[in-house]
Amino acid sequence: MEVNDAMVDKLAQLSRLHFNETDKKEIKNDLQRMIAFVEKLNELDLDGVQPLLHMSDEVNVLREDEVKGSVTRNEALKNAPLHDNQFFKVPKVIKK
Repeated sequence: MEVNDAMVDKLAQLSRLHFNETDKKEIKNDLQRMIAFVEKLNELDLDGVQPLLHMSDEVNVLREDEVKGSVTRNEALKNAPLHDNQFFKVPKVIKK
């Protein structure tokens, strides 16, 4: 695939970027190298190679979920400095 100035200009327009001529030349070279790399990868024979879904064979190394008792609302609000018998009251942190 040929990377030309029109392609770089189109990509710049789509991504809302502005390049001077020096930057455009560098971007063009980088794009050509990336496309050459992908084309080189396409030459590989991948018949029979399974896709890698996970980096290890472990599926879930976390502990099992256990239902345990929790604190009631009244017990939780008992130690709150400010509350309205249903929710904790906290200072406003987002100003409009």
